[in-house]
Amino acid sequence: MTDTASRPVALITGVGRTVGIGAGIARRLAASGWDIAFTHWSPYDERMDWGVEAGATEAIDAALRDSGAATVAIEADLADVSAPAMVFDRAEHALGQVTALVLCHCESVDSGLLDTTVASFDRHFAVNARATWLLIREYGLRFRGTPGTGRIISLTSDHTVGNLPYGASKGALDRITLAAAHELAHLGVTANVINPGPVDTGWMSDEVRETCLRQTPLNRLGTPQDTAHLVDFLCSPQGQWINGQLLMSNGGFG
Repeated sequence: MTDTASRPVALITGVGRTVGIGAGIARRLAASGWDIAFTHWSPYDERMDWGVEAGATEAIDAALRDSGAATVAIEADLADVSAPAMVFDRAEHALGQVTALVLCHCESVDSGLLDTTVASFDRHFAVNARATWLLIREYGLRFRGTPGTGRIISLTSDHTVGNLPYGASKGALDRITLAAAHELAHLGVTANVINPGPVDTGWMSDEVRETCLRQTPLNRLGTPQDTAHLVDFLCSPQGQWINGQLLMSNGGFG
């Protein structure tokens, strides 16, 4: 945790499923002494093959509270330009000022150069890029913490082939987040991007899983815990010197 006197607050987006990376990060930070505000958006899960996980929000909330964290769950459609301010308002009202902003949300629908629709392209950029900018902007406008304690961390991907709008919008997310390392330097805030590589949270087919295993030297897939441990370190006082970086935490996948 940070070196503030009481439990600091982490706002984590995209925490809708118990097996997701966002939930893994939330559990790790709660165990390290953070209070947790987290967002979720059920209509996205409804559109995906895995569907809505019944009781996920309650289960995640209970797990965080078991680690001693105060929590608030916020349902938010981040394609709505008013959502970031609303999310911060609710997080601050429930828990106090946000010290760490961890962006795990995404729109991710497979399509390529020839079959991506304009509506899908626009929604990917609204959620993955525009919402990232608006959330970081909101954080920068509101942050009043001790210099050196603030943290911004975004999750990205370098996948583009057959996944064009997702990969392209994540590339924009990278640039937005890394800009914050310089533009928010006067606040003493660090900003980094993590590429966790292939993490099987229920979206992989058997074929994709086998392909990813062959391309990873340790012959295993990434886990939410792998990413969570790195986020935990970056949010700690010991992680302060790492700033303005795109970090590959993918087990050597390639």
